[in-house]
Amino acid sequence: MSAGNLFLMYHELELPKRQLCQSEPGYVRYIVPAADFRSQVKFLRESGLPVWNATQSFSADRDGIVLTFDDGCETDLLTAAPILRDAGFNATFYVTTGFLGTRGYMLPGQVRELSDLGFEIGSHSLTHPYLDELGPAHLKRELADSKSQLEEMIGRKVDHFSCPGGRWSPQVVETAKQCGYRSVATSRVGRNPSTSDRFSLTRVAIMRGFGMADFRNLCQGQGLRQMQLREQVRGLAKRFLGNTAYDKLRATILNK
Repeated sequence: MSAGNLFLMYHELELPKRQLCQSEPGYVRYIVPAADFRSQVKFLRESGLPVWNATQSFSADRDGIVLTFDDGCETDLLTAAPILRDAGFNATFYVTTGFLGTRGYMLPGQVRELSDLGFEIGSHSLTHPYLDELGPAHLKRELADSKSQLEEMIGRKVDHFSCPGGRWSPQVVETAKQCGYRSVATSRVGRNPSTSDRFSLTRVAIMRGFGMADFRNLCQGQGLRQMQLREQVRGLAKRFLGNTAYDKLRATILNK
């Protein structure tokens, strides 16, 4: 049986002397230095592992790595895109349309430029809320309006959606299908075999301080089980505490 495609999740890339989009510890822990990302892409190129965007992975005849970026940071275009193009790789960039034009995020014209370079654009919602807390009308607006805005922006279909904060629910799936999406990506840890539900895709977040040895092991199929166990503990805490209390607890721990 196929082990499945490994979806890697990135956010902003850190450049020397460039201010990050946000400074909160909970955000910064997801930021990978550009030099680290360059080394990771170099490893993927030299390893011979196939690397795809989301759409390419669904028709692939063997397992590989799928590169995804959340939020729509300006470093998607300025930093990630040139590194990926040099390696001959594609990726899916999930954009939060409400962030566009604010400090550190792309402008609408830059999203179009990224798409024109051949990279895949997906939606990461309108305003980045926890979707499992929204009523039906608000949920549909987050998914439908962001999709239509992006499609008008880039002149192409937007088929894929990723959940802000990884907050997935059956209601999100139903709404995504109604809006015409072809997949929904979560933050649950795992691989995606060909039999996976495309509306509940797993991904692995590449975090700040993730060493090259760990990155190599992950891409070669090692260490995923330990990540899944840690993620299960976090999931239990989220369900027990709720989103607000969990975020406060995490902020307290990270600020110590």
